[in-house]
Amino acid sequence: MTEYYIPTQIAEAEFVEKRSRFIGNIWPVESEEEARAHIEEMKKKHYDARHNCWAYRLREGGIERYSDDGEPQGTAGQPILNVFQREEVTNMVCVVTRYFGGILLGAGGLTRAYARSAKDALDASGISVVRPWSLMECDCPYPLFERLKLELLALDGVEGDHEFGALIAFRALLPQGTEEQFALRLQEISAGAMEPQIIGTQWKAVPRA
Repeated sequence: MTEYYIPTQIAEAEFVEKRSRFIGNIWPVESEEEARAHIEEMKKKHYDARHNCWAYRLREGGIERYSDDGEPQGTAGQPILNVFQREEVTNMVCVVTRYFGGILLGAGGLTRAYARSAKDALDASGISVVRPWSLMECDCPYPLFERLKLELLALDGVEGDHEFGALIAFRALLPQGTEEQFALRLQEISAGAMEPQIIGTQWKAVPRA
């Protein structure tokens, strides 16, 4: 697999269903230790809640874990996990805290509520794609700077840190497989004056459009 998806950032989302308060929290993580630390953090923060249900997925080793934390079996942890399986998001942990409102939701209601809370948290976080990128550099005349940025955007590239001198040292990340196309476009718009150089490869997470 050349790319995978992760949460873009830490996020929280909340809603109320029949007086029960559901709070979903999500984090990008790299290990089980990190995932469990966030779970414990939420248990301490929401020590007075009836339930702190959770799920996490890790790409390395294909690890998946979840807990109903006292809810009826299959109504909390698994629905949370299913959200991330469907979205193919990994390297994440999600904790859904429930403050019981006194009205029973039933198995179907619980399943829907926990899934919604996980999805709301993921929507608040956003999804990023992690893939290998080609590091590109070229000398760019100032009049062509904005045009060069447009050509990069057209290939879903990402701007790097440019240096401004007599010419602009233009740096960017190109999706692998687009290097030749980008080079040809640069040669066309600069009448052969610009020749991009590929100087390496970098794995990077970029928010999915």
